[in-house]
Amino acid sequence: MNIIEIKNLTKIYDQEAVPVLAVNDVTLSFSAGEFTAIVGPSGSGKTTLLNIIGGLDKPTSGHISIDGEVINNLSESERTDFRLHHIGFVFQSYNLIPVFTVRENIEFVMQLQGKSTAERSKRTNELLGLVGLEEKVNARPGTLSGGQQQRVAVARALASKPKFILADEPTANLDSKSTETLLDIMLRLNRDENMTFIFSTHDARVVNKARRIITVEDGKVVSDIRKD
Repeated sequence: MNIIEIKNLTKIYDQEAVPVLAVNDVTLSFSAGEFTAIVGPSGSGKTTLLNIIGGLDKPTSGHISIDGEVINNLSESERTDFRLHHIGFVFQSYNLIPVFTVRENIEFVMQLQGKSTAERSKRTNELLGLVGLEEKVNARPGTLSGGQQQRVAVARALASKPKFILADEPTANLDSKSTETLLDIMLRLNRDENMTFIFSTHDARVVNKARRIITVEDGKVVSDIRKD
């Protein structure tokens, strides 16, 4: 079953100055349980494509639907609300709130969703167990290694029980050991909980683990290979 449908998606930046065709007539679909890497050189459009899928950016034309809802027709506030309830994000720079503890960072999304204190606490404890950071519950991000911060970011992305997780260069700042640990956690979540992961990446280690590889050049999909 497809949870994401993209049809004839185009994104043009600086239309009044020098137009840049960042995404060029892309049509794709993603089904539940995928572990997919979107790859391509810098400036190829892969991050723009990921941002449009996540509702962080709007296409110039074409459409994108998630579970049947066309999100490019939503207002900015509606897209913000949709992201809050349906999409998890993991970024290259972690994007944790430095003055919050690990627990507070993970609980923040659930607070915005209006979850009770008991629900937030239970879910956070489960997630800390999943990413192996139970002992860091009261630590602040600045005291954690890069790999630990990214594991907190994965737990935070999962907190809202999203339909899928978008990961933009999540291993770019990590060493080999931290990358392997992070990818093992994500693969386990994918296998055991059928969580869908879509990566934008340059990292061969991520590509090697992916079961579908979409290559983008000059804003166009030039290949779409499934390993399984």
